[in-house]
Amino acid sequence: MTHRPPCALIVDDEPDILTLLGISLERMGIQTRPSANLGEAQAALEEGHFDFCLTDLRLPDGDGLELVRYIQQRHPGLPVAVITAHGDMQSAIDALKSGAFDFVNKPLDLGRLRGMVETALRLRPIRPGATGGEGSDRLIGDAPIMQALRAQIAKAARCQAPIFIQGESGTGKEVIARLIHDLGPRAAAPFVPINCGAIPAELMESELFGHRKGSFTGASADKPGLFQAAHGGTLFLDEVADLPLAVQVKLLRALQERAVRPVGATREEPVDTRVISASHKHLAQRVQEGEFRQDLFYRLNVIQLNAPALREHPEDIAALAHAILRRLAERDHQPVRALAPDALHALEGHTFPGNVRELENILERAVALGEGGAIERGDLSFGNTPAPTATITPVTPQASTIDDESAQIIQALESHRWNRTRAAEALGMTLRQLRYRLEKMGLK
Repeated sequence: MTHRPPCALIVDDEPDILTLLGISLERMGIQTRPSANLGEAQAALEEGHFDFCLTDLRLPDGDGLELVRYIQQRHPGLPVAVITAHGDMQSAIDALKSGAFDFVNKPLDLGRLRGMVETALRLRPIRPGATGGEGSDRLIGDAPIMQALRAQIAKAARCQAPIFIQGESGTGKEVIARLIHDLGPRAAAPFVPINCGAIPAELMESELFGHRKGSFTGASADKPGLFQAAHGGTLFLDEVADLPLAVQVKLLRALQERAVRPVGATREEPVDTRVISASHKHLAQRVQEGEFRQDLFYRLNVIQLNAPALREHPEDIAALAHAILRRLAERDHQPVRALAPDALHALEGHTFPGNVRELENILERAVALGEGGAIERGDLSFGNTPAPTATITPVTPQASTIDDESAQIIQALESHRWNRTRAAEALGMTLRQLRYRLEKMGLK
């Protein structure tokens, strides 16, 4: 059985550009069909099958955005990228908002073009009726708001536009970001998360962009940054609202130029990294307060997804609780604990200011301190106030033990520049266990 080579539709009214694009793509084993205007392109789309489309924004009989919208309506599975004038970021953002897969600037960087086309061709075909169920094993919930979110995630995964995830703490913003990454064409490349609020301001630039040996005291060797570590994949900037203003300027340039300059370097290095950011703070309000750059806000917020609070879909608490109890049982190599009806009723009546993370903590405490068998209402402790019918009297550790553990945790965090994931690994505990201990210490 022979497989047909991929075919690309290229649209530009400049013959030299069409020739250059045709030669470049054909060297990649891609057949091409040139079109000089919007009308020709629309006719070609109805006549043949294409795996990719590349169009200039300025066409003699219309606008490249019209073609992007036409493809979204008539051929939604076809990735389309646009060619923009250098520095015309607003047009590029408009194209991404309209559904474009990505963009490339003039004068054309053929290396960047080839990388973009390769990424587009890795997209999986859309399966009719499947988008609403994508990722249901990780983003649990059948409430309408969750079904709509999964559909948005499936759509967002098929483009390269920057995405901003707004949501309260504990709503699963990183779960959403990982799902976008795993459903998209970059799934085989790294997903690199960073909590922007957990790294000291003076180290943030080096962490993001890397540094050269001798660029500052303690820089004993060249070190790549997280942008470079995520090359070909996704960089997740959690709590992006906490970025210092000086670093925001450099991040904006990195996004616009798709290149980074390590601390102490004289030249920029190209990077192919998709950026997804998130915050529990409202970026628009931070912009009004002068704490966040407006131009960076528009650059990050091309597509916005909202992570719903748990109180917005309480009908999913039962499914979430059972999934958490299964995960805890697997982790501890214990039988899965059942949830008694009165306990479930109590959970469904709670407002969960800490959202899914709070639900996890409540159930983890119940599993750890319970006597076995089904989890009853009295096994649940909400916040710092135990349930009225609680019969559990946990043993209080000696103060010296608490102090020793606290000191170890603080030392590990400082040794790893307050990167909680790395500190948890060094301490031999899970990130959830570290978060629980930090909460008990009054550090969030």
